[in-house]
Amino acid sequence: MQLRYNYRLYPTPGQQIELARAFGCARVVFNDGLRLRQEAREQGLPYVSDAELSKRIITQAKATPERAWLGEVSSVVLQQALADLNTAYRNFFASLSGKRKGRKVAPPRYRSRKDNRQAIRFTRNSRFKVLGNGRLRLPKIGDLAVRWSRALPSAPSSVAVIKDAAGRYFASFVVQVADEPLPTVESEVGIDLGLVHFAVLSDGTKVAAPKFLRRAARKLKRLQQALARKQRGSQNRRKAVVRVARAHARVADTRRDWQHKLSTQIIRENQAVYVEDLCVTGLGRTRLAKSVHDAGWAGFTGMLEYKAARYGRTFGRADRFLPSTRMCSACGRITEKMALNVRTWDCPCGSHHDRDVNAARNIRAAGQADLNARGAHVRPGLVPAARNEAGTHPDAARSTRSVEGISVL
Repeated sequence: MQLRYNYRLYPTPGQQIELARAFGCARVVFNDGLRLRQEAREQGLPYVSDAELSKRIITQAKATPERAWLGEVSSVVLQQALADLNTAYRNFFASLSGKRKGRKVAPPRYRSRKDNRQAIRFTRNSRFKVLGNGRLRLPKIGDLAVRWSRALPSAPSSVAVIKDAAGRYFASFVVQVADEPLPTVESEVGIDLGLVHFAVLSDGTKVAAPKFLRRAARKLKRLQQALARKQRGSQNRRKAVVRVARAHARVADTRRDWQHKLSTQIIRENQAVYVEDLCVTGLGRTRLAKSVHDAGWAGFTGMLEYKAARYGRTFGRADRFLPSTRMCSACGRITEKMALNVRTWDCPCGSHHDRDVNAARNIRAAGQADLNARGAHVRPGLVPAARNEAGTHPDAARSTRSVEGISVL
């Protein structure tokens, strides 16, 4: 399994200038390649191949006075920018043809120097190196100071240098890690995600929603008001933008850290984890949009999925159209729709249900049923019948007895 390990970088002022130059060159190469292919399409010319694009946008462009400054940065950075463009086009074509499942992918668009996030990537053939003193050596940039929060499990295959909206620099290493199966446990859990309680487990455990964005709303409001009073284009406005970005980054980092801890605990304590396949995009268009985005359900379920694969656990998603809230987990009866303020309800079979716990139990049952249907043996295999049981006689009298659920012959 390939994972990313992120570490904070602290470049010097001179190295920041070199990184800004590399960001700009990669952005220009990406935009030139996109423009060339768009012009070829408008003129009815054939699709420009990857090799032809690299030759015209990088090799030949360096020989012209207009693009001679492309030689000031590592050629690997430029090649990886074109690789990103080619990947974007392949994903777009695969989405059009139906080979790529999920939401439709839009065609690639131009990159802007005003984007909040700038990134470049170095592969192994660029000969980047982690030095013995802990610094990261990048070609034509220098030795950058890294804050190593943990050791790399193996030699990285590539490293991406990222600058976020808050002005922070990160080194993102791609490493190959081996699976680490955990000891087998008996418990299996279904998870119902919500807003009042972030997660309700099928065993009755309720995890309160931390609401990191709501807790930071007062400070964010003050910073946004200060930003609105600054004159456009001024240096003070740029500083205010960075302050707002840092406040949002603190919220996102806190939420991600909390979700990592919770997902790791759930994976360690359960052999199988089942969640509901929520349509977060659709919920993000409702009046609860702010609370939905504050919860971060998609990131949390993604953590559960890759950690289950790494630690030898089972992960499954229940159908999003499953009436988990209205279905009785004891008898299977489906009741009428109920409002959000109804937290408990009684089934005619005599069962009393907590709304969220009942939904979590139904999700667990649906996940287990789907898993059995896809791979497990839920019934004995076919056995050849005995010779005296396999024959039929036309003149034999047929039985008219019936069993409940089986029609009469």
